[in-house]
Order: sequence, then structure tokens, then C-alpha cells
Amino acid sequence: MELTGAQILMKVLEEEGVETIFGYPGGAVIDIYDELMKSGLRHVLVRHEQGAVHAADGYARASGKVGVCLVTSGPGATNTVTGIASAYMDSIPVVVFTGQVPTGLIGNDAFQEVDIVGITRPCTKHNYLVKSVDDMARVVKEAFYLARSGRPGPVLVDIPKDIASARTGYKPIKELSMRSYNPTYKPYRKQLKKVVKMVVRAKRPLIFAGGGVILSKSADELTRFARRGKIPVTTSLMGLGAFPGSDPLWLGMIGMHGTYRANMSSSQCDLLLAVGVRFDDRVTGKTDAFAAQAQIVHIDIDPTSIRKNIPVTVPVVGDCRFTLEQLNGLLEEENLGNLEEKRTPWLEQIEVWKQEARLTYDQKEIIKPQYVIEKLYELTGGKAIITTEVGQNQMWAAQYYHFDEPGHFITSGGLGVMGFGLPAAIGAQMAHPDKMVVDVAGDGSIQMNIQELATAVQNRLPIKVVILNNGYLGMVRQWQQLFYEKRYACTCMDCAPDFVKLAEAYGAVGLRATRPEEVETVLAEGLESDRTVIMDFLVEKEECVYPMVPAGAPITEMLLV
Repeated sequence: MELTGAQILMKVLEEEGVETIFGYPGGAVIDIYDELMKSGLRHVLVRHEQGAVHAADGYARASGKVGVCLVTSGPGATNTVTGIASAYMDSIPVVVFTGQVPTGLIGNDAFQEVDIVGITRPCTKHNYLVKSVDDMARVVKEAFYLARSGRPGPVLVDIPKDIASARTGYKPIKELSMRSYNPTYKPYRKQLKKVVKMVVRAKRPLIFAGGGVILSKSADELTRFARRGKIPVTTSLMGLGAFPGSDPLWLGMIGMHGTYRANMSSSQCDLLLAVGVRFDDRVTGKTDAFAAQAQIVHIDIDPTSIRKNIPVTVPVVGDCRFTLEQLNGLLEEENLGNLEEKRTPWLEQIEVWKQEARLTYDQKEIIKPQYVIEKLYELTGGKAIITTEVGQNQMWAAQYYHFDEPGHFITSGGLGVMGFGLPAAIGAQMAHPDKMVVDVAGDGSIQMNIQELATAVQNRLPIKVVILNNGYLGMVRQWQQLFYEKRYACTCMDCAPDFVKLAEAYGAVGLRATRPEEVETVLAEGLESDRTVIMDFLVEKEECVYPMVPAGAPITEMLLV
């Protein structure tokens, strides 16, 4: 069967089970879009290519599938770079297809030509320039395999215009093997036996889980392990939802804005079990003071992440799910005897830390942002998928909304992209049309990609946007307030638009709360709507996120008020 490159692309996408593509057309991909119209795939037209990658990212996180986006050459391709870099930092499986000028014009500075393969080489797991139509099927197959396997990540495929229109014989690829790429899924059993003995001996163990637990779909195994071993659990920002937020063993998030009990536990534990984490600087603070009293076990599928930032006692290279399954089996074979009695002093100490410094705020005449998030949690029953922008809004969502399930907290953790939340919410809603999806935003970050309101409205997506409107770029202002004698250099956002009128201009619903007594009413009305809704909450302008660890300090040295 002879097909064009564009037709082969559609065939392989269907074989890979792709249902939804986020994209923006242009001249270099016009042949691909023509074939897309004839296929059964759903295309979501975004309003900016950055939004396409963030939407594909949100779709991937919410669905557990590979997210897909399609854009044209030149500026279409370069507009994806921020989204690709964010997916790379957070290990999200996304395949980005970019158009390219015809092969004969590459290198001639042709109209809308850029070397997107070269540009994205540092921020993709792998990327391709398709040089022959005969390679199209293999390259696309490899792209999906690489994106989803091992440590997931974004893969870019650059398709010249003449390759999309060229014809060749097509035969489906049944089996794919790559000799130079063989991720290690199954850990060495000898290492796991060491880990179990350390768990049984430990008096003050602590589990530190990250995004790798969610990506490997091992939250249930982690929960089983923690409960069997009577081990308290903390997570990174990316790991929220990997362990139930309502469980008595849950300590809250660790790190710069982590809970007091989580941060203090890390300094006093004698065994730290790090699962699917990379020991980001926002977690560790001063690295030589992090978990200084503990033996450290580091479980990760990516061997380059182990010992990269923190010394490790026992390295375990393997998939988190396979590893935890085997650890659970080994732990169940152990006679745990008086384990509960052994753990009691440690759990009692953690409870003391919890009582000493709870997450708290004082709600008076002006709306506190924490109050909005708490009410959002109550009204949604903790069942909503929460996406966030970046800044104070992100941290308050992480602190005050409690996640019992994986895949319900979607945020740009590693790169910290303002403007991520709204398009990510679009992707999450496309993945789960039956679920409540809420983007928690700031008045600064929501404006970064606010044009995607049109995408939400056009596709009749009932996304809710909760804006914590303090009139500032809040997190930068907080640093200026605490460390720069309140010199608020270029962080005032007094000229922000009227978000209610803006919502209405896009065809969405706009609501506003200016007093604490209006918060619950506005949230209830917005959440009940079957339309896209923006809820604008005018909150305390100089509220800060606490706890806070100053840059370079150990995470036990927290500012609490």
C-alpha cells in the first residue's frame, strides 16, 4: 500500500491509540492537517503553540497516556520550547510534531525556517529530523516508545514539507527494538533484601516520594509499603497524590514551602527511603544538612539521577512499581514483631512537631487566599483535578488542597512556568470530560496564556479558573518583602484587566468575591456551572506563603510567620 508521509503519520497515530491532538496549523504542516481532517482523530485548536504543549502535558498527566501536539515550522516550532522544557523537567511523555521547510531549503534561511532539532536538543529526551519518507513510520513509532518508556519525557519529530507529501510503500511496524536503549525496569533483588533489613532495623524511618511514583502508577504499592512498615510519608511538589493526604501517616509536602513536621522529620530520620525523586534544590535546601543523620535508599529508573545531588547508601535502579511490588513481597515475609512499638516514639515526635507549627492563617475582613483553597477543597470533596499556575497560588494549592489520588495535582514543578495551568486544565478536561477540573491561578500568571480561554469556550469545556488576585507578582513580591526591605521593584500588577468582563468577552462566565462572606457563594455558583468559569477573588495583597526556607539554608530553618 503506497501512502504519503502525512497519511503514514495518521496511520501510526491511530495504531498508537492517539485520540486527541492539540495544535495550530501553518503552511509547513498543511498536508498533515489535510489528512488530519480525514482521520478520526480529534484536534483541539489552541490559540498559541505554547498552550498546545501545556495542554498535551496536562492530558498526559491526567490520562497516563502520551500527549500529542502538532505545530508548523519557524515561530510555530519555537513557541513550543517552553512547554517542551517544562515537560522535560517533570518527565512527562509528550510527542511534539513540528513542520519544517522542504529538505532542499534546509540551511538556506528559508521563510519560517529554524533548526528546532538543535534548539530543543537540551530539553528533549530525544528528537528527530525525518530525512526520508521511508523513515516516517519507524521514527514516529520510536518517538512514542521513547516518550513513554523508562524515565518518560518529551520527544520532538521535525517533518519537512516535502516529506509529508512524498509517497512510499507502507507496512505496519509490529515490533520495535532499539539496541542502544534498554531501560532497567527490574531491580537487583540483592539490593532489595538490604532495603528490607534496613526498614526492619530503623527506629525513625521516613519515605520521601516524588513524581516517579505517579508516573509509574505505583501509588497503591507505596501506600501498602508505608502502612505495612508503619513509615510516615512526605512527598515533593510533583509527588502530591502519590500517598493519601487523609492518611494518618501523611506529613504533607517537604521543602522550601513544606510543612514543619515534614522538614523536621527529614533532619531527624535514621532511614530515608527516596522513591522516584531527584532531590531538587527546592526540596533539599542546603544539601550537606539534608537528612544528615540518615542512611539513604534511592529508588529510581534513571541511574543518572542517583547520587547526582545527594550521597546515597543503597542505590536501587528500577521502575518504582516493580520495585515496590517486590519490596512489599519481601516485607510480608518478615516477622515484624514489635514494629509498631518500635515506631511509636517516632510517630509521637512527629505529632509534637505537627502541634508546634500547623499550617495556619488568620481570616479577618479581607479574603485570605488560603481560605479560598480550603473552601474549594470542602466544596469539591477533594475530588477535583487541580492544575495550577506558578507562584504563591501554586504553593497554597499544594498546602491547603489535600490529594488522596495520583494524577489530581498537575503543575509545572521543575521549570516553574507561569501560564501553565489554564492550557494544562484544557488537556486534563479533554482526558476526563466527566471530572471537575480547576485551575488555581494568580492574577499575574493567568495573563501569560489567557488567550486559551477561547479554546476552552470553543470546546465547551466546563473548566473553572480560581484567581487569587492580590495585585502583585506575589512570590517575587514576597521575597522583596522579606529580604529586600519591601522594595517592590516591578512586581505591582495594578493594571490587570477586569477578569469578570474579560471572561464575558470570551463567552465564559465571570464571577467575583471581594469579601470573605462571598467566597463560598461564588465558589458554589462557579462550580455548579456547566460552562467555562473565571472566579476572581480579591485577596490580601501582602499575604506570604509560610513556612518558607530562605535560599541556601537547611530546610529545618523555616520562617513560620
